[in-house]
Amino acid sequence: MSALAQHRMATTSQLHVLLRPDVARQTVSTPLNKLRQKGLVDYTVLPQSSRTRAWYLTGEGARLTRDFPALRGRPPYPINSATAASLKTPHTLTVVRAHLAFAADAQRLGHEHGPWDWTPEVSHPLGEGERLVADAVMHYTVVDGEHRRKLRAFVEIDRTTMSSERLAVKLIEYARLFQYEAQPVGRRRPVSTGPAWLRWYPVFPRVLFVLTGASPARLGSRISDLQAMVSQHPLVAALAREVQLGAAVLEDIEEHGPSGSVWTPLTGGEPHPWTDL
Repeated sequence: MSALAQHRMATTSQLHVLLRPDVARQTVSTPLNKLRQKGLVDYTVLPQSSRTRAWYLTGEGARLTRDFPALRGRPPYPINSATAASLKTPHTLTVVRAHLAFAADAQRLGHEHGPWDWTPEVSHPLGEGERLVADAVMHYTVVDGEHRRKLRAFVEIDRTTMSSERLAVKLIEYARLFQYEAQPVGRRRPVSTGPAWLRWYPVFPRVLFVLTGASPARLGSRISDLQAMVSQHPLVAALAREVQLGAAVLEDIEEHGPSGSVWTPLTGGEPHPWTDL
């Protein structure tokens, strides 16, 4: 239930890989069916999938998990019907796919990144009532002997359902977040309190775009459009001088692992692992 509250929705196979990859699948599917009988979870069947189930919390399940220690501060996210679930399924499950690739890579490399180190739909203020909602915020610790390097990333999932221009505009939002400083309530004169993002992060997370849902040529064109935004927009160019920005194809990170040289730097150059952008 905590995993469903954290990730919003996941298939039985995804939950199995995320939570209990070394044991039989029934250790996940059996409790899910019992929770459904109690009215705490439900599922929608994916189209053209041999009856694959995508599970989500009911309203009662969301209420019950609200005070779980791992979920404190996360708003409840109940889904009230299978129809509502089916509308959210494609994007939400693709976000989970990306997380599974990072989790599997971390396990293989001996790094630290688990089910609770990936938080979907994280909202940040941009001022004037506007907000940036990241598809996910990832926390990841690279372990090299006695040395530990803590990394964070905003992850944006692109299924090629929006125009390439709208995708690239997301970089402007991150550039605005990088510069945004909140003003204390009641102050008539501007008082610098530092960037608002320092409330949540010691350094600004790198920004990773994960693309899927089209031919390699079309996905390559979308990555080129992201690079063009970096070179042409002054705010984004300023962001790129301070923050690592990269893009990769989801199928490539699933095949080679996120630590493979599959990430194209949005400032140009040869592909790198995401940790070395």
